[in-house]
Amino acid sequence: MASSAYSTRRRRRRKQPRPPAVVPFNPATNRVRILLVWGLLVLSLVAIAGRLAWLQLAQGDSLSSLAQQQRLTSPVERQVRHSIVDRQGNVIAVDRVVYTLYAHPQLFDLSIPEMAATLSPLLESPESNLISQFSQQPTGIRLADGLPEATVDRLRTLRLNGLELHPQQQRFYPQQQLFAPIVGFVNFDGQPQAGLEIAYQDQLALTPAEAVSPAETETTLDTYGPPAPGSSTEVAVDQPDKNTESSTASSKLDSTANLRLTLDSRLQRSAQQELQAVVDRHNAKRGTVMVMEAQTGEMLALASVPTYDPNQYFKTDPEALKTWAVSDLYEPGSTFKPINIAIALEAGLIRPDEVVNDSGQMQFGEWKIRNHDYATAGGRGPISITDVLKYSSNVGMVRIMQKMPAADYFTWLQRLSLDQPTGIDLPAEATAQMKDREQFVRSRVESATTAFGQGFSLSPIKMVQLLGTLANGGKLVTPHVVSGMVTEAGDEVWAPDRPQPKTVFSPQTTQQVLTMMEAVVSEGTGDAAKLSGYRIGGKTGTAQKATVSGGYGRGRVTSFVGILPIESPQYVVLAVIDEPQGDDAYGSTVAAPLVKKVVEALVVLEGVPPSAAATP
Repeated sequence: MASSAYSTRRRRRRKQPRPPAVVPFNPATNRVRILLVWGLLVLSLVAIAGRLAWLQLAQGDSLSSLAQQQRLTSPVERQVRHSIVDRQGNVIAVDRVVYTLYAHPQLFDLSIPEMAATLSPLLESPESNLISQFSQQPTGIRLADGLPEATVDRLRTLRLNGLELHPQQQRFYPQQQLFAPIVGFVNFDGQPQAGLEIAYQDQLALTPAEAVSPAETETTLDTYGPPAPGSSTEVAVDQPDKNTESSTASSKLDSTANLRLTLDSRLQRSAQQELQAVVDRHNAKRGTVMVMEAQTGEMLALASVPTYDPNQYFKTDPEALKTWAVSDLYEPGSTFKPINIAIALEAGLIRPDEVVNDSGQMQFGEWKIRNHDYATAGGRGPISITDVLKYSSNVGMVRIMQKMPAADYFTWLQRLSLDQPTGIDLPAEATAQMKDREQFVRSRVESATTAFGQGFSLSPIKMVQLLGTLANGGKLVTPHVVSGMVTEAGDEVWAPDRPQPKTVFSPQTTQQVLTMMEAVVSEGTGDAAKLSGYRIGGKTGTAQKATVSGGYGRGRVTSFVGILPIESPQYVVLAVIDEPQGDDAYGSTVAAPLVKKVVEALVVLEGVPPSAAATP
């Protein structure tokens, strides 16, 4: 046993490795290695120095020029645009220079809390928000966009290190909400997105040659303290060149020319304020009120609610971005009755002194048609054509239009271009919805409901165009909001082409209808629009509102049209209020008083004299 253990220990000792041999120190070998490393370092330094010398001496001028070009290049090139003004020359849209503020906390002389306290009132931002932003990173923090010159001037006086201002072109709308659905807006990238800005893109845009002159290509960037590494200290800001001429798709325009509208800011503001008050008072969904010059189709006012601030378009509901008076449809109701009276008179179906039987209600198969006041007034019996309008009799209108074959009635609606857009110079105009000819002719109830303005739908702007035929002697004119391009001196250098007015009624017919409409205001449902000293014709409308699933719901659309002065018609004023709340919400109680308010402003601003034979 002992001998075996001893043998095992000997075998284990034999398997253990021997320690390595120690290499003796050799000074000559180490010296060679040191000299080799030192030589490589010297060669690297020589190569770097040579490269620097080559860049500085041989290529210095070209690289300096290239760097300058890079520093003078704007990160986002925006197209300069002509201004938009109203008929009085008041600015509605204009290009201006604004600033973006960047912060570089690593370069602050003040502490972060001190810097936040200093900037907070200027930027209208809480100190806590600024402190949080400053803590995000040591440099290149974007603090604010769209700073105006006034704020920038105050920042300059403070001389704070660590701040950097970048100028850029921006579209500015000084009237804010007043014209927003009409004019539209230009986004941060300089792209027109709605309204006239996109409809007249070719006329509004300046070409690069017109927008920038050689002397105005550099605008120094304000930098407080050393800028962050890699940041530019100058940017290009396009400025109008007053010595060049711009070329549009239709003609060459002076670069200082403005796009002039037919709208009047004074009347638009009055209409907008009164409309907003009515929508708020009746808790309505939306509303519009429009004023059109009857002979030319010029729109003097086109107010709508809801609206938005185009300077902050990103904060609004997308539904408010459209001009709903142009892009949406509604059933007009009784404001369409004067058009049907004109059709019947022009076709020789009735005489102005004729009478019809108003039984109060009628039955068409499963459909029952009755007057709005049938529960209280019942059937009126034989009434005049004027009384049909004055009392807004649905049954009386059906009796009149039954005198015309349905096929002829449909042809008349087409002659009025009811199934065609007006051609107004605003985008996204909606086309009226009508039944097709076969359905209209086959179903008796279709022509019956059309007689009092239901069963079809059109846009408010189309309704204004149709009612304009009664005011101008029977012509379909094209509503429009753009007058043309004018220079600063007031010379017109471009005007849009418009179709010639189409005659649909005779002057005799329209005058007969206007006489009846005057009775509506002086004696009938439109007395809330009566204005002392002026002869006004009008018509109320209270229509059931169609539902998406078909049929009619509890909602209603109230409206009123006013035409003045009756002795020499010049203006058509239409108000449409969508879904006013309350049991007493009718055209006579909601829309007619609104039209009166707008007419009061209109006669003052346009200098319309009182009517000689007006009722005091």
